[in-house]
Amino acid sequence: MKQRDPQRFGRFKPVLVAGVTALVVTVGFTVARNAGAKYNISFGAHRAFATLTSRTSLADVVDKALPSVVNIASTRNAHPANYQQMPPMLRRFFGLRGGPGAMRPQRGLGSGVIVSSDGLVLTNNHVVAKADKIKVTLADGRDFIAKVVGTDPKSDVALLRLKGAKNLPPIKIGDSSKMRLGDVVLAIGNPFGVGQTVTMGIVSAKGRANVGIVAYEDFIQTDAAINPGNSGGALVNMHGELIGINTAILSRSGGYQGIGFAIPTNMAKPIAEQLLKHGKVVRGWLGVAIQNVTPDLARAMRLATHKGVLISDLDQQGPARRAGVKRGDLVVAIDGKPVHTAGKLRNVIAAAGAHRRVKLHILRNGQKRYISVKLGELPARLGGTGKSPPLRSGAGITVEAVTPKLRNQYSIPRRLSRGAVITAVRPGSLADRTGLRPGDVILEVNRVTISNVSRFHQLFRAARGRVLLLVYRAGFTHYVLMHK
Repeated sequence: MKQRDPQRFGRFKPVLVAGVTALVVTVGFTVARNAGAKYNISFGAHRAFATLTSRTSLADVVDKALPSVVNIASTRNAHPANYQQMPPMLRRFFGLRGGPGAMRPQRGLGSGVIVSSDGLVLTNNHVVAKADKIKVTLADGRDFIAKVVGTDPKSDVALLRLKGAKNLPPIKIGDSSKMRLGDVVLAIGNPFGVGQTVTMGIVSAKGRANVGIVAYEDFIQTDAAINPGNSGGALVNMHGELIGINTAILSRSGGYQGIGFAIPTNMAKPIAEQLLKHGKVVRGWLGVAIQNVTPDLARAMRLATHKGVLISDLDQQGPARRAGVKRGDLVVAIDGKPVHTAGKLRNVIAAAGAHRRVKLHILRNGQKRYISVKLGELPARLGGTGKSPPLRSGAGITVEAVTPKLRNQYSIPRRLSRGAVITAVRPGSLADRTGLRPGDVILEVNRVTISNVSRFHQLFRAARGRVLLLVYRAGFTHYVLMHK
């Protein structure tokens, strides 16, 4: 089970919920029938009420979706977790002499959804990653051996094919974009390996990104109970249509605590189609580094609005640079559809695919512009992020000119011949507490290019209040707003 702990969620951790390690009991929901074939429903740690007619009862919804949800058991041979730390004598004691004898089977449980009658199953990548054997059990008890058609770790989507399967009941795929906050949903899966289970909740939020689980995130958030073993299972609407693939939870304990995430079908479906066609996902590439815009940053850069995505750097050979996009441009829409966050822009460009032409609506120096860009294919080396690590402002730094020694020491590219290299950060200073570090290269102060260290000191001393820096780090530049 993978866990990460991004600071934005405090003590909560996003947990991929494929593994089964313990059995817990969560607060469920009760259904009581009143006169007139109507139902009162209370669920979770809070109370909510819904009135459903007998024609659209929960049982009717479950009957539509349940036959399409499967249990997935994967097995892979791997060294014990502490194998590398074991001394040779201890390895021999446990029979771990190397080669096949050093491997031990590791088992995992998850869920999946049948999406075609001839045996295609959609699930999470982390359910089947590195599996040597995959067994799929249908709702009617039949077992099939599955092979991997393709996986996409960057979105945590995988597509399987069941050997010898035919005439299976595929789920109807709905339009996840039509879901609204407060819509009732059901989560179906195999939590903790106890068997198929249905839980109910609502759509709590949409478009959740930067959770820290995978590179491409656009999650539906729900309070329907999702536990280990639910990964890859179905999130369905009240028509029994698939609108999400259950993927992860935020939790202090590793169990359900009211915040679960599902990959929306409008993101998972085209990925599955590419996996079926190519065996991999071919994403569009704009060739830019991007960042969100805060109101303070918008004021410092004299932008007309903070509702957009700032271009902070461009790849020298990328499609955006060839089309005329410049650093400092603010992208407010793509093909007429607004983009307000870096995550949204990244997902839209990736989903567009390679070699497609898109129209960027940008603001440059307060003027509206439209730029047509023919996208490239995302290079594997970028890992799908397309943006630099976050930086914050600070003071208490020592800077030096770019020299061959510093270039080698900090892997500064040859194209950066000017600027001020941070070579020391005073411990305990604001710079130390907020993230500036040795190796960062300051290229601009208040939109003025730094030609040498003396020019940096001159501009920095002359600045009052907020100071806008353009900083290079790890292959990309990023705007930093410093408060003196």
